[in-house]
Amino acid sequence: MRVIQVHDADQREACLARLCAEAFGDNAGLTPLLRFAGVTAVLFEQQAARVFALADDDGRPLALALLVLDKDNQGMTPVLMGDLDAANGESPAMRLLGELARRAPLCMEAGDAAEQTRLESAGITRWFDDSRGRRIGLNARHPATTREEIAPVLGVDDAAVAQNLKQNRPLFDDYKQRFINGLAAFPATL
Repeated sequence: MRVIQVHDADQREACLARLCAEAFGDNAGLTPLLRFAGVTAVLFEQQAARVFALADDDGRPLALALLVLDKDNQGMTPVLMGDLDAANGESPAMRLLGELARRAPLCMEAGDAAEQTRLESAGITRWFDDSRGRRIGLNARHPATTREEIAPVLGVDDAAVAQNLKQNRPLFDDYKQRFINGLAAFPATL
């Protein structure tokens, strides 16, 4: 198994399309397309997001993750993760998260105790409470020592992306086609 950062623009778009489709599912309406368009147009353009894959020894992707920088450029947050092959009951995405936690400063939220336990097994070991009652976890590589030092993750306003695409039909058609092409061109190996 190995972790691969997807640098090639076409492969990165294909992996992002697949990750959005996997993360949001078939009944998500336009959400996968909106997230794809927002990440591509804003976060990739600002070099604020990275796509990583966990691949088997033959280069076949087993899991994908989209990591986004925080506003202070000190840490990264996995905002989308997805298993592509969980045949043996094990989550390749959690294994990918564990590998990334050994290499990069990560910050994650846990919605409940079970999720916190899963994240702890992947290397997210320092925890803080936020103002919404959620748990914010950091790995050992993250430089923050208090909750106040944790910068918010960069994001994309899905409503603004939707409004922009609604007002610009050619742009909507372009992102829709890029999303479809990305799904069709998802690489068998990386």
